[in-house]
Amino acid sequence: MERILVSACLLGSRVRFDGGAKTSGDELLAAWRAEGRLVPFCPEVEGGLPVPRPPAEIEGGAGGAAVLSGEARVLTPDGSDVTWAFLSGARQALAAATSSGARLAILKEGSPSCGSLRVHDGTFSGRAVPGRGVTAALLELNGVRVFGEDRIAEAAAHLDALVRERAGRRSR
Repeated sequence: MERILVSACLLGSRVRFDGGAKTSGDELLAAWRAEGRLVPFCPEVEGGLPVPRPPAEIEGGAGGAAVLSGEARVLTPDGSDVTWAFLSGARQALAAATSSGARLAILKEGSPSCGSLRVHDGTFSGRAVPGRGVTAALLELNGVRVFGEDRIAEAAAHLDALVRERAGRRSR
């Protein structure tokens, strides 16, 4: 069975920086959960950050690839450097995807860890810029396709392609 790595906050876990969840009511996500496809994961918590915690953004809105390469840091509003936690969480998310066989992830859009299309600009002003979070960037670099919670229909199409590909390999 194709597994899907998913942000734990989308499944109701209260792991976000503010102590809340961002529970998704998407029917496909609920169906996949019932099928046992989902691998819930919060890279920020697994990386060692507490709940609640100060918000964090990638400096300059540079994106996760810049953090992975050491060209940017992840900072809190008071300037504390929490890059270490984001890198650790990203590595652990990749390990979870690899060990479960997940080639697909549905992550919380806009997060400095999980954003797949946008992240905040690093000014803590609420402005978003195009880019990926640290975990999303590391997953994509390692062949795990990442979608935000607002693109579950696209994720479903990708999942169908993965299932067909796996079935084709088995029939050979």
